[in-house]
Amino acid sequence: MDGPGPLGDFLQARRARLRPEDVGLRDFGSRRRVAGLRREELAQLAGVSVSYYARLEQGMSRGASAEVLDAIARALRLDDHERGHLDRLAGAARRTPRARRPRPEKLHDETRDLLSTVDAPALVLGRRSDVLAWNALGHALLGGHLDFHAPEDPARRPNTSRMLFLDPHCQELYADRKRKIRAVVGSLRIAVGRYPDDPLLAELIGELSMKSPEFVALWSDHRVRPCDAESYELRHPVVGSVRVTQQTLSIARSPDQSLIVCTTRAGSSDEQALTLLRRAADMS
Repeated sequence: MDGPGPLGDFLQARRARLRPEDVGLRDFGSRRRVAGLRREELAQLAGVSVSYYARLEQGMSRGASAEVLDAIARALRLDDHERGHLDRLAGAARRTPRARRPRPEKLHDETRDLLSTVDAPALVLGRRSDVLAWNALGHALLGGHLDFHAPEDPARRPNTSRMLFLDPHCQELYADRKRKIRAVVGSLRIAVGRYPDDPLLAELIGELSMKSPEFVALWSDHRVRPCDAESYELRHPVVGSVRVTQQTLSIARSPDQSLIVCTTRAGSSDEQALTLLRRAADMS
């Protein structure tokens, strides 16, 4: 194995986040060569040998038991999302990677029917944050400068992660863009843990790493956080400022895909803005 791999990188990043005083260890003021806890300190807290923990971080050991992972997770003070990510990375490290290019993701008819019934801005995202479909209002709100039919062609599908980091229109859309891109990177981290052998996902990460210093800085932090439900102020070029809550819903028919719905408060000026946007979209 070349380098520590995703599991080792994650452990190193989380260890660097902790200080001795965070975990009840005394720091005698000695000069520390590393940020955060030393390996031996983390191993002591987890109750494992220093050599074993070092091999785990260096990618030289693939067989960590559930008990060891529990102990390390407690020592690192991981939350539930991070603990799930740790389990997925450890599971992937035990498997032999499959060099197989995945088939293009497809939208089931049932999912398309579901999307057509949603009266709010909505879109269906695939496992790599590709837009598999959007309704007219979702397109007008989040990607009106793009071809509405682009998601139908796997080679032309918009990708929301790529859009937020590399598309000038989308870079201007979110008033608090930094909070939005942090959430996107956190979700991509989860996707990499779930699909470690997906070469298209790896290509996306590589492209963003090459083209966006912002992405590189956030990616190196190894934070894990799903995009479940968040409110954002959008600066839309047609209707101006509008605040929406973006909710991520699972699709039973396609567990690798998710339905993103943007809602507004009933009777609010934001709801009126979406009404204006709908009329503008119908006229175009």
